[in-house]
Amino acid sequence: MTRNRLLLVQTGTPPTAIRQAHGDLPRWFRTLLAPWQTQLTTVRVFEDEPLPTPDNQTIAVLTGSWAMVTDRLAWSERTADWIRQAVAIDMPLFGVCYGHQLMAHALGGEVAYHPGGRESGSQTITLSPWGVDDPLLSGLPATFPAHLSHLQTVTRLPEGATVLAASAHDPHQIVRYGPHAVSTQFHPEFTAPIARSLIRHREAVLQAEGIDPQQLHDEVQESPQGAAILTRFVSAFLTPDAPGH
Repeated sequence: MTRNRLLLVQTGTPPTAIRQAHGDLPRWFRTLLAPWQTQLTTVRVFEDEPLPTPDNQTIAVLTGSWAMVTDRLAWSERTADWIRQAVAIDMPLFGVCYGHQLMAHALGGEVAYHPGGRESGSQTITLSPWGVDDPLLSGLPATFPAHLSHLQTVTRLPEGATVLAASAHDPHQIVRYGPHAVSTQFHPEFTAPIARSLIRHREAVLQAEGIDPQQLHDEVQESPQGAAILTRFVSAFLTPDAPGH
């Protein structure tokens, strides 16, 4: 079934210095999802903007955030209710970082602070046997780099969810919840410059946590495979804008 709308569910906004350098989250996603520019709208749920009723004409992408799922903020819990309604009608959903964790929480999984601490920078993602066979990931290498920046993690998956990929730090890097519901702990929308800026912004925090920010910065690399997962997901449901739009 072809859809005709792309909804960005914005769950947070970067610190001022990051916004000044790279813009707000919608710009990051619009850059990656450029073929569908005219079909994309944003709802800032973290500012209590209301979400539309879930429907079968819309694809939704849930962004990362600077909030924590375990804080159970009112807007976040309302969004979790919306996720459950969307999954119930098989509406296509793609969650990123906070969105990934919120989908797991909404569908019956558990989220907590990662016992191993923060995961940042470019890290290696490894497909599981299920990931190798998943149509969304068809043709991707068994391992590829992706951009990470998170403190919390999915500690228990919802019933019926399948792990498609992991990293050395986190066992739930790509999760499939159903035919049209997927999420990634890593950030497909990050570019290498964005990833480096976030590391610089958190330099003192990283050092306090025993992480070498300079090494993280130097090891950042582009992640075309990570980015392709989101664009593949959208392209499976949505026709690109007509030429000239």
